[in-house]
Amino acid sequence: MLHLLLKHYVRKGTLTVHYPGGVTRVYGRDAPHVTMRITDRPALWAISLDPDLKLGEMYMDGRLVIEQGDIRQLLGLLMSNIARAGGATGGHYGLRQLRWALRAFTQFNPVTRARAHVAHHYDLSRRLYDLFLDTSRQYSCAYFTRDDASLEEAQAAKKAHIAAKLKLDRPGLKVLDIGCGWGGLAMDLARIHHADVTGITLSTEQIALAQELSRQNGLAGQCRFALTDYRQQQGSFDRIVSVGMFEHVGARYYDDYFTKARQLLTEDGVMLLHTIGRSDGPGATNAWITKYIFPGGYAPALSEVVAAIERNGLLVTDIEVLRLHYAKTLAEWQKRFQANRAEIAALYDERFCRMWEFYLAGAEMSFRYEDEVVFQIQIARRIDALPITRNYMMENEIAAARPGVRVAA
Repeated sequence: MLHLLLKHYVRKGTLTVHYPGGVTRVYGRDAPHVTMRITDRPALWAISLDPDLKLGEMYMDGRLVIEQGDIRQLLGLLMSNIARAGGATGGHYGLRQLRWALRAFTQFNPVTRARAHVAHHYDLSRRLYDLFLDTSRQYSCAYFTRDDASLEEAQAAKKAHIAAKLKLDRPGLKVLDIGCGWGGLAMDLARIHHADVTGITLSTEQIALAQELSRQNGLAGQCRFALTDYRQQQGSFDRIVSVGMFEHVGARYYDDYFTKARQLLTEDGVMLLHTIGRSDGPGATNAWITKYIFPGGYAPALSEVVAAIERNGLLVTDIEVLRLHYAKTLAEWQKRFQANRAEIAALYDERFCRMWEFYLAGAEMSFRYEDEVVFQIQIARRIDALPITRNYMMENEIAAARPGVRVAA
């Protein structure tokens, strides 16, 4: 079964597979060349029947061994060829359709369960994230204004890009950061733009470090953090920003999310939503990602997000689609992860390292070959809340990069 699949899909690049029992087959032609070995027949059957889930599991368990190349090259070869062929077909297409039908169950994120889902990924060792993120701990898509920009430069550019769209044109604006992570963006908004910022997350590890860094940087008076679910937040805010959190909401809760956003936003307020999304329409989260990386997570189609915004009395004022920026970000994270792999293995174990290698490589290739992008959606309650041209965004972005320059009104 696996032989027939690979024979059908692999055309560009060469994949050599050593099967259990001593059989070796070669698929495709030309570079790149990748060789893998499947150690036992149950592993072979598992991968054949459910590659979306079992390819990653067999790699984690050491039952799929890469003998030439690495996991990034293997997934790049497989996913680029599948995309070139028009996507999965046959029985595996049927499995994906079944998972789409069951997505309401996999995205079950009530308040009580949402915190456990967040803890699964974000309450890992603080040191782990030190070893592959940039110095400001931005765990979301960077913004590469130059092809040769460093990860630090690209993450700083992302924060400036977002701040420009928020139009922080006067000091003291009250800002809510939903899903604030370790607080890097919130502290920039407070320090550079003199905003009064409240950051919320469900990760105890993130909150602890964000509060510590806010105190260390003398920002505790204007940049506060709380362990709060967005559905329980109270108050009124001139600006709302959410970066890399909407993927954890779940499609069945979009109305709850935007109803709450409208309640929290002042009449002339502005919101910026930054989220991973899919450009090929509604779908379902990859089974391996759901099980091991982001339980309850889902990256939406633009049609799903905009419909929910419209239903809840909000107005879309601007949309930008970031293409390939996240692929470049993930490639940089993978490099840093590999450079510090021995220390990460000491923190956890070899299986954990293989799991994260598979996650980072698979995510990168999803942005390269599987229609995943990042949406930045600017939202308001009132049609006249913002200027009628986008010039202010560029002016504010330039000002953010040059301390002392007055932000455009």
